[in-house]
Amino acid sequence: MSAERPTLPPVRLRTEAELARDALATPLLARAVRLARWAGPGTRVGAGGELVEEQLPAAAEHLGLAADEEGAAEASEAWRLAVDTGLVDVEDPEDTEEEDAEGTVVAGENLALITGGSPQDVLSIWLDGLEAVHVDACAPVFDDLADLVAEDGSIDFQSLDWDPEAEADFLDGVLGNLYLLTVGDDATDAVPVPLPALAASVIVPDDMGEPTDDILEQVSEAMMRLDDQFRVLEPIGIVEYHPVDEALLVDEGEGAAPQADEEDITRYGMVRLTPLGMYGIRTRMLDAGVDAPAVGDLMDKGADALLAGIAYYPEAAARGEVELWLARRAADGAATELLAAARGMDQQGPLRRLHCQQALALVGAEAEPAVRTVLDDSELGGLARVWLAEVGAADVPAPTESMIFWLAIDTIAAQLEAEGELDELQGLVEGLAGQHSGFFDEAWRVEHPATADVLEAMGRLHSDKKKAKEARKAAFRARSRARD
Repeated sequence: MSAERPTLPPVRLRTEAELARDALATPLLARAVRLARWAGPGTRVGAGGELVEEQLPAAAEHLGLAADEEGAAEASEAWRLAVDTGLVDVEDPEDTEEEDAEGTVVAGENLALITGGSPQDVLSIWLDGLEAVHVDACAPVFDDLADLVAEDGSIDFQSLDWDPEAEADFLDGVLGNLYLLTVGDDATDAVPVPLPALAASVIVPDDMGEPTDDILEQVSEAMMRLDDQFRVLEPIGIVEYHPVDEALLVDEGEGAAPQADEEDITRYGMVRLTPLGMYGIRTRMLDAGVDAPAVGDLMDKGADALLAGIAYYPEAAARGEVELWLARRAADGAATELLAAARGMDQQGPLRRLHCQQALALVGAEAEPAVRTVLDDSELGGLARVWLAEVGAADVPAPTESMIFWLAIDTIAAQLEAEGELDELQGLVEGLAGQHSGFFDEAWRVEHPATADVLEAMGRLHSDKKKAKEARKAAFRARSRARD
C-alpha cells in the first residue's frame, strides 16, 4: 500500500465522553439549555423565533445575568442558539398579515438528548451550535439595520461592502492556522498565540522578507476583525481568548490599529485553541474535504493500513496509534500481521519495516515466535535478528555479510524517506560506514532498489571528505550496474 504524507499532522483528541462534558460546560450552550428548559407555552417569541423584547429581562434574570442591555443581549444570543440547535422549536403563527405576530414555543427533540443521549448526540448538537456561532462571527457589525433594508424587505448586502463567503474563508483560514500551530506543538496544553502573529500568518506571504507598510496595515486590520470574531467564538468553547486592550485604541486614536509592544504582547490579544476547539475545527475541515488525521483513526484497520498511515507521523503520534492498534489484538497475531505488511520493495518499503520494528518493540517478547518465522526472509531476516538481539533472545543466528549490507541500505533508505533530523541521519550514515572498513567497496553490489540513492545521500552527508568521495563513486557504480 502506498503511503501519502498527510496534509496536517495527526491530532490527539480527548475521548468523546470528555469532549461532550466540555461541550455541555461551554457558557453559550449551557445557557441555551437552561433557557430551553425554562421556556413554555407562555414564552413570547417573534415570527422569526426570537424572544420578544419584553421577554428578555425575565430570560436574563433566569440566567443570572445583569438586568441591563448587555444581559438582555446575552440572553437573546443564548435563545437564538437554543433555536438553532433544536433545543426548542418555534411553531409559526397562524397565517396573518400582522407584522408583530408571535410564534409558539415547544420543547425541541434535541433537548432530551442533552441528558439522555450519547456523547455523539451531545457533540452533534454542539457542532450545530458552532456552525451558528461561526455564521454570527462572520456577520458585519452595523449601527442601524433599518438603513440597509431594501424596499422588498431584503438586506442590501452590497451597501455593506461585505462578502459572506470571503469573510467565512478568512476566518476558516485563521482557525486552520491556529489548529496547525496547536497540533504541531504535540503538547497536552496548547500554547497561547499572539493575535498579531496569527493575523500575520494569513496576510503576510511566505516568501516575503520585510513586510511592506501596506501589508502591515492589512495585518492590523485583520487583528481588529479577529478581535471581534474571537469575542463571539469564545462562549461556544472553541478558544480561550484574551482580547485586545481597548485602552490601546484610545491611546492611539479612534480607528487606529494597535502597534505591537514587545514588552507586553498580551495587550494585543492572545488566543488558545481548546481541546473542544481542536475537535470542532477538525470536524469542519473533514467536512470540507481536508485530510486531518487523528490518533486512533487506524486502530480498526489492517496492519498494511497502519504502517502506511503512520509512515510520516511524528514519533509520539505514531507510537500512540500503534498502541491503540495493538490493544485490540492478540500479541502473536499482531506480530504476524505486522511482519507480513512490512514486506515490499516499493519506495515506502524501508519505512514500513522501520515502523514494523518499532511496533514489535511495543508487542514485547510475545512476538518472538512470529519473528523467528521470518529469519530466512530476504527482506525481514536482518530486522528479525536485530529485534531478537534487542529483547535478549537466545540462539539468534548470525547474519550473513550480504544481509548486513542489505539491512544497512534499507535502514538509511527509511530515514531518508522519513526526512528525519539531519544530525541524527549524519550520525547513522557515519556509524554504519565506520563499522566495515570496506563498506563502500561492497555496498554498491547490494540488491536493493534504493542502493544508488542511499550511497549518493551518504556522499552528501558524510563529514569525512575521503569517505564522501568513496560513497559518490560507489553510487555511480551502483547506477551503472542497474543500467547493465
